[in-house]
Amino acid sequence: MTASGPAARRAAALRRGGYGRYLARRAAQGVFVLWAAFTLSFVVLYLLPGDPVSIMLNATGDGVGVDPGAVAALRAEHHLDSSLVVQYLYALADAVCGDFGSSIPTGEPVTRAIAEALPQTLALTAVSFTLAVLAGGGLALLSTSVRWRPLRRVLLSLPPLGVSVPTFWIGLILLQLFSFRAQLFPATGNAGFSALVLPAITLAVPTGAVFAQVLAKNLAAAWRSPFVETARAKGLSRTHIQLRHALRNGSIPVLTIIGITVGQMLAGAVVVETVFSRNGIGRLTEESVAAQDIPVIQGLVVLSALVFVLVNLAVDAVYPLVDPRIGRLERRRAPQEALA
Repeated sequence: MTASGPAARRAAALRRGGYGRYLARRAAQGVFVLWAAFTLSFVVLYLLPGDPVSIMLNATGDGVGVDPGAVAALRAEHHLDSSLVVQYLYALADAVCGDFGSSIPTGEPVTRAIAEALPQTLALTAVSFTLAVLAGGGLALLSTSVRWRPLRRVLLSLPPLGVSVPTFWIGLILLQLFSFRAQLFPATGNAGFSALVLPAITLAVPTGAVFAQVLAKNLAAAWRSPFVETARAKGLSRTHIQLRHALRNGSIPVLTIIGITVGQMLAGAVVVETVFSRNGIGRLTEESVAAQDIPVIQGLVVLSALVFVLVNLAVDAVYPLVDPRIGRLERRRAPQEALA
């Protein structure tokens, strides 16, 4: 049998089992998550104290010193003189079209403000995620491969330590060691790749620790599985079993937490970009919250939900390719739902 035989059979099984139906189900769930995030953010921001119109006109919260005619015109322009339901429907219709309004303090369109800040945060997140996967995966493979127990225990104790250390503390330590003392990397700013190194490491440490902790635990469980004994009986090397069999079975839970981890990395970017004075989504979030810039805050909430949905959809798309049993489960579920 050729090496491509199993892969070809899995691809054919996925086609017969309705891979498109599986993805459509996940995409529909993603649309619901986006709608829920927008709705909850709209309600929460509506309940916050403060008057957006007064903020726009640089007035006090009670509107003292503001022309009543200007206030009424601005309220009518932004539908703030309508009921809550009407405001929500207008806002939802605009959001579907990609329009989240304008920033209250600056008047800049929300989409433009986010688009200007997003590339820096995406670069930081991409580099951090790559470092986390490489370092966390490498540590998990190494800790489950070594046979000397003292070294194995030391390696397995590193992930819990990385998870428990606060992110801002890691950033401050890296600044002290590599910026102020060694002067190898800049302490602040967005200029060049060198300014990205320390923030990326700071953000990657807790994420890589989570990956290492989950993957090491599942690799250890995979080594106790019957298929490993079968592989050993066939004379396969320990490295071959680790990379071709144990890693594949142990990586499923890691795929599960990737979607959650990416959302946590976006949240951690707020802290990291503040510590290193980087201009990005984190800095924009901090400034928007301080200024009570409701349109920008809502746009950022929806952006975070969109990233969460897209990452989880990509993970769901990979699931059946890594483990065809998920595709078979979907095939069995479809007739049951049709009968129901």
